[in-house]
Order: sequence, then structure tokens, then C-alpha cells
Amino acid sequence: MALYGVVADIHGNREALQVALAALERRGIRKLLCLGDVVGYNADPDECAEMLKSRGALAIAGNHDLIGTGRLGFERCSNQAMYALKRTRRTIARSTAEWIATLPPHRVVGDDVVLVHGGVRDVQQYVKHASLVAQNAALLRADFPKARLCLFGHSHEQKVWEIDGSEVRELAGDKVLLNRNLQYFINPGSVDASRKSTHKAAECAILDTLDWSVEFLRLPYDSASSEAKAAVFGYRIGRWTDRFYSFRRRLLRRRPSTTAAR
Repeated sequence: MALYGVVADIHGNREALQVALAALERRGIRKLLCLGDVVGYNADPDECAEMLKSRGALAIAGNHDLIGTGRLGFERCSNQAMYALKRTRRTIARSTAEWIATLPPHRVVGDDVVLVHGGVRDVQQYVKHASLVAQNAALLRADFPKARLCLFGHSHEQKVWEIDGSEVRELAGDKVLLNRNLQYFINPGSVDASRKSTHKAAECAILDTLDWSVEFLRLPYDSASSEAKAAVFGYRIGRWTDRFYSFRRRLLRRRPSTTAAR
């Protein structure tokens, strides 16, 4: 029996990750898959990285991991993400940055499970609609012909998408039984809930590759503590800085290109 705990979009939230890992351990789960974005919006990137490393998690790099270590730019970031990731770049421990540098963009578990962060070929793509699932299912078939199940993150929503030929269906339920003859895209949700206005819960999932099922968990955590630390340690953008970032974006969009045509 192969049971995996699946986490994604931790974003430096130690309080939420502690709760998620404790719940998975109580269920007897020892194998951990991480779909990226270990760092980001919150104040404990090093602690979160250490918790994953100490448990031997099979992890991949998310866009926040790449941006927070200088391997990807801020062009597709929101103001809040840009501000927090600039702070991350200044404060992240060398050992954490070195570990993140070892993380691949995807992993294959067994023959039929693939881990990606956003889209199959775009780490920053939000796969939130059936049409995008269909596009990525085609890419998955091209890049990983044996894959039946793609685990992805980035959009912070617990989802099961079932692909049956050209038809894409969204399946509901806390536990979903899968069909081995079909293809699936599954998002375990986000460990960090700082971007959510309600339902402040640490989200994760349990994947059972014996009975081919996925179960979603939603766990309360001390969000007040994580928010307070994020504010105190400079991970939350202020109103005027937010306005300045937006003003600068508008100026850059209006600036004519200086690149000569060739």
C-alpha cells in the first residue's frame, strides 16, 4: 500500500505546515510529496524548508521558490507577492537557497504520477478551468506518455479534474475514487491560507496509489500568529508601497520599446 501526503503552496507558513504534517503523521503517512512554493508570503521559509528536508519529502520548485532565489523575475507577480519575495531574497538562509536550487521543475513517481507546480510546461500558469486542464492534459500525454495522474498546485484550490477523451469533468467530494483507465489533474489545495479571506485552513491531501483514491484535508491553524509575524518581519506590503508598485507598473507598460527592429 502506497500512501502519500501531498502538500503545496506552503509560502513560509510554519504554523500551517506544522498542522498539516502532524495530521498526515497521525494517519500513518510517511511519504511526502511537495508541489512547490515552499517560500513566499510568510516569515518562516527556512523553517518550512527544514521540516520538508528532515522528512525526506520529494519536492519540486514552484514559481515563488524560483523568484525567491533569484532564478525567475517578478514580471508575473502581484504587488503583494513581489514585495514578500523581495524580502525573501534578502533574508533566506544560504542552506535553504542551495536546497531549492536542487529541486527539479517536475518529478515522476512510479510510472503514472507526475508532479508539477502550475502547468505542465509553465510553472506560473493557473490551471483553473476545464479548457486549461484539457490543454495541459494534451501536454502531459506528450511529455509523460505513461502518466495517468498529474498533481499540481499554484491555484490554491482543492480540485479533481477527470479527463475522459475530449471530455473534462470536475469531481466533488472530500474523498474521490479514481478510475485507472482515465486521466486526472489533482490539486491538494494550499497549506498557506494567507491569500484567502475566509476559511483559514491548512489544506493538503492523501493519495492512495493502491486503491487509486485521493482524500482532501482542511485543518484549522493559528493564522493570527503567522499573519503577525509576516507583518512584523516585513512580508506585508503597505498601502502606499502598493500604490507605488502599481504606478510603476503603469509607467513601464506605457514606456516605448527601445529595441531596434532587425
